[in-house]
Amino acid sequence: MNILLNIAWKNIWRNRFRSLIIMSATTLGIFAGLLIISFTKGMTEQRISNALNTEVSHLQIHRPQFIIQDDITLLIHSSDSIEKVLRGNEQITGYSSRILLNSIISSAETGTNAKVKGIDPEKEKQVTDLYKHITQGSYFVADRLNPVVIGEKLAAKLKVKLNSKIVLQIQDLQGNITPAAFRVSGIYKTENLAYDEVNVFVLKKDLRRLTGIDSTSVHEIAIFLKNYQQAKKVQADLKTQLPGLEILTWKELDALLSYMSDIMDQYLYFVMIVILLALIFGIVNTMMMSILERVKELGMLMAIGMSRQRIVRMILYETVLLTLTGAFFGILIGTLFVSYYHKHGIDLSLWSKGMGQYGFATTVYTSIQPSYIAEIVMLVIMTGFLAAIFPVWKAIRMKPVEALKADN
Repeated sequence: MNILLNIAWKNIWRNRFRSLIIMSATTLGIFAGLLIISFTKGMTEQRISNALNTEVSHLQIHRPQFIIQDDITLLIHSSDSIEKVLRGNEQITGYSSRILLNSIISSAETGTNAKVKGIDPEKEKQVTDLYKHITQGSYFVADRLNPVVIGEKLAAKLKVKLNSKIVLQIQDLQGNITPAAFRVSGIYKTENLAYDEVNVFVLKKDLRRLTGIDSTSVHEIAIFLKNYQQAKKVQADLKTQLPGLEILTWKELDALLSYMSDIMDQYLYFVMIVILLALIFGIVNTMMMSILERVKELGMLMAIGMSRQRIVRMILYETVLLTLTGAFFGILIGTLFVSYYHKHGIDLSLWSKGMGQYGFATTVYTSIQPSYIAEIVMLVIMTGFLAAIFPVWKAIRMKPVEALKADN
């Protein structure tokens, strides 16, 4: 085997220029594939992370049909007893109860629709990082009557600024709609401009007073876990402890996030397989030219007793070594680039408006798992074997006598 490997390696360099071209193509293909994959994976992971940390959290509890009907009367009663159950679960790091209303928000200039969330600011810090995204003012000003925190895009739409007065149309439990004045105490900006445009945060106690909802009733309880991948397991546990309530994971709450999470691995493999399939044609062409140039030589080897099996192995070794050499440099260069951009990020601020509409960050930090590199190596080896099929078939069909008579 060592002799055949040595011969195969020397055969590769008999036509140095041709071998370098195919190795360079393989290097470039693997490098481009790694960069595309790590960029896409990094962007997706950031989107999911931002959504879970700022918008959705890991689990949410509601009354059945509340998400569909959005009815103010579909309240979770005795929320304090539910919170007691949540405190006993070791996987849960935080939870926050909310009152939710659809409303019309207006300023002196204009008005628009908004989703009003009544929260406890300190408990909300356990499930979202909204307080980290405040760009003007503060999260909530203590001792101020009816403070409100709104998104930067909504503030621009309403043409308001810090300390401006806005009016919310509040519906109470009896269905009566009453205008209520609030004062802008903070303005936030997240990566998701669409989220910033519709979500308004007020104190839960203020909404209770305006809607008539009692002190132990809420519309939603958001839950944050130690590991978001355990959401399904925690959901199953809570369903047995809290019958009659609807408990949804982040995947069930946001279909786009679920799709991005589930399809990403398949997409990454698809990209790399397409690149390798394209490289197969170049490798096959190189190996066929190599064999056709050595017809007489191969015929002589068979004539002096070298078995067809050993010739097949020699050609297989040549093909795999040719592919692996290019792949090695492609993975090396690709890993260096991925490591650099994982630390420094790729600045896409030029397209910030477009990306912000879909919740993607303007600085993307590349990401790739070490196990994926090992899988790429296996795919490259498989590519080498696939590329060798036709050249091997051509070689084993040679007859020694005819091969010796061939004129190269």
